[in-house]
Amino acid sequence: MEFGFLSVLPPVLAIVLALVFKNVFVALFSGVFLGYIILAGGNVFVGLNETLYSFIKVFESNSNTIVIIVCALLGGLTLVVEKSGGISGFVEYMTKKKAIIKSKKGSSLFTWLIGILVFTSGTLSCMITGAVTRPLNDAMKVPHEKAAFLVHTTSTPVCVLIPLSGWGAFMIGLIEAQGVANAPKVLVQSIPLNFYCLIAVVALLYLIVSGKDFGPMKKAEERAEKLGLLDEPKEEGVKAQKAVSQTAAAEEIKASTAANMIVPILTMITVILGVMLITGKGSLIEGNGYGAILWGVFLSLFVAGSMYIKQKIFTFTEYVGLVFKGTGEILPVVSILIFAFSMGGVVKQLDTGAYLAHTLAGFLTPALLAALVFVIASIISFATGSSMGTHAVMMPLALPIALAMGVSIPLVASAVFGGGIFGDHASPISDTTAMSCATTGCDVMDHIRTQLPYALVFAGVTVVLYIIVGFII
Repeated sequence: MEFGFLSVLPPVLAIVLALVFKNVFVALFSGVFLGYIILAGGNVFVGLNETLYSFIKVFESNSNTIVIIVCALLGGLTLVVEKSGGISGFVEYMTKKKAIIKSKKGSSLFTWLIGILVFTSGTLSCMITGAVTRPLNDAMKVPHEKAAFLVHTTSTPVCVLIPLSGWGAFMIGLIEAQGVANAPKVLVQSIPLNFYCLIAVVALLYLIVSGKDFGPMKKAEERAEKLGLLDEPKEEGVKAQKAVSQTAAAEEIKASTAANMIVPILTMITVILGVMLITGKGSLIEGNGYGAILWGVFLSLFVAGSMYIKQKIFTFTEYVGLVFKGTGEILPVVSILIFAFSMGGVVKQLDTGAYLAHTLAGFLTPALLAALVFVIASIISFATGSSMGTHAVMMPLALPIALAMGVSIPLVASAVFGGGIFGDHASPISDTTAMSCATTGCDVMDHIRTQLPYALVFAGVTVVLYIIVGFII
């Protein structure tokens, strides 16, 4: 059944409510609810029933379940590492004993570099980069909005620019499915033409080095610099309560040694890479990324527990209690992920992406094809919060048109890939948005409010470049 314009309403409602009321839970629930009312033919009670069960059905997907569980376990790992003195020890080691990181700029550069190196998965990048660099960024007074921007911008954009993972296989498969000869070569040729991702990653480096932020991000930087507040204060009561809890947390820290953080984190990274190599039979590209993440976090918790109990920092009971306390503290982020996955499911059932693609396809012309494909893909990805979903919808439409019009296939393919990443990078209902905020401690709407101006500038420059190149090639 085709739902036409109605298919666009749920994601649009979610985005509007998120931006207006700055409450992602209400926004996502409302969007999902409206989607299932439409699927139920207007029956509100059936729609509500399907909405509630959609949150349960999220766990029918192994990958969704693993991401949710890993996110929760990372909350537990973060808390036990903090209470063991690992974070304070690591910060002291990097900033004082070895003086490797001496400033906010150095911490930001370190975050950018880690994000570039973890290029196998957007989700994995957000998890590792955020977890490893948060202590340093907090110590150097990098506002959480800026930290989330750093982590998010070096996640999926880098995965597309360095497609030596499952991303590469997925992208090649999409190109090959359209009857394009030598898809791997086309993918390689598309990389230097993927202006959005290139601009985002390079511009981020420039912003770090120059310190020339603008808009809401500049205000966040000034707030952190002058007041020492890493988050935008919501109300005085909350701010005071947060200060008290932070003081209490500091008093509970048992020791101060960098090894208590470094060993568990290195364990996690080593296990993840090892499992991917084993499951991929020597190839990271073919490895089971989700399984690797699950094993990595689990064994990291095991190693951390063994270390801390042996050092008599915690008893076994205290350690297990802290892990569960940490997982509980990250429940709001886990809930956002569940809601976001549910939104992705209802959007898929409504076939929103296909409707938008076909509706906007009438505006395509040869010279402007790449620019318009990028704009259409950006709209779809922003509305759905899914980069891969956008790629899967747009590629079967864009490449056949490019072949028929004689337009450069690598150019149009890059526009599809870049446009899909824009939404993943800028949408409040994207799963990597939630993950970036989870690992950096940033409020989701604060992240969107400060990052969106940059993403829009990157996208605007990208459109201009596609227009210019479209007339040249």
